[in-house]
Amino acid sequence: MTPRTPPRTARAYWLTAPGQGEIRRVPLPEPGEGDVVVRTLYSGVSRGTETLVFRGGVPASQHTAMRAPFQDGDFPAPVKYGYLNVGRVEAGPAGLLGRTVFCLYPHQTRYVVPARAVTPVPDSVPAARAVLAGTVETAVNALWDAAPLVGDRIAVVGGGMVGASVAALLARFPGVRIQLVDADPGRAALAEALGVAFAVPGDALDDCDLVVHASATEEGLTRSLELLGPEGTVLELSWYGDRKVSLPLGEAFHSGRLVVRGSQVGAVAPARRSRRTFGDRLALALDLLADPALDALVSGESTFDDLPRDMARIASGELPGLCHRVVYGDDG
Repeated sequence: MTPRTPPRTARAYWLTAPGQGEIRRVPLPEPGEGDVVVRTLYSGVSRGTETLVFRGGVPASQHTAMRAPFQDGDFPAPVKYGYLNVGRVEAGPAGLLGRTVFCLYPHQTRYVVPARAVTPVPDSVPAARAVLAGTVETAVNALWDAAPLVGDRIAVVGGGMVGASVAALLARFPGVRIQLVDADPGRAALAEALGVAFAVPGDALDDCDLVVHASATEEGLTRSLELLGPEGTVLELSWYGDRKVSLPLGEAFHSGRLVVRGSQVGAVAPARRSRRTFGDRLALALDLLADPALDALVSGESTFDDLPRDMARIASGELPGLCHRVVYGDDG
């Protein structure tokens, strides 16, 4: 394949102020030795985190921890934010030229990054599905933290992107009793597509060894504790941003020796930290995306040009659902 001369500029989505975004023309740096130029095919809106960023809800104490790898600007705004990007390499090392790759890059039509920052998408994974890699990577890390055992009774409370990804991976564990629990009865269809049982919170099975909480609500966290059996663990994946939540530590919390444990994708889980790199974890997530059942996690699409309008609709709940996929043209 003959490499094309990359353009000198690209278009990028910027949050200009809390609740307001626009597409800006941005310069592209000259590629250096070992860099790649990537033309974006798809990006994904990570609904929970990007909605929090969109409304300016990242606490000042977390501005550094919440930075995306290739973020420009600072919280609350102006900022270029995002981390679910799939594109095709237009220039760079011969082994990557023409390959479809995943990168933790914001919503931008083209970009230049070091070749080590991209991960090739396996031939078994369609590019459109590969936007889920960052979310499935979060689920992999959560399960490294949770360390479920054969035959465990498990509930996943919260059927959003992260919770549904965790449930989908747990469906592959032998002998587990797994339920996806969500206040929206409409999520039953999602659970069926992923091959797991579904329940609304009041009907969920209790006596769980493990509950993974991903609803980002106080009610969901409370119900998660209620579903535990003695010495069970709630693995907390929700990101609350600047909101405060109450945790009920009465009733069976002490007598049952219950555990609430946090998990976050910003570091490799301690159980695998000495033996797995960030790259290993992401490559595993991409391999797992060969399963077509995971297409159920994509619930809507926009063109890149419509992203300023539709990001506001996502944040308001007018566009409900899970992963919102952004489709790019070839105009740069």
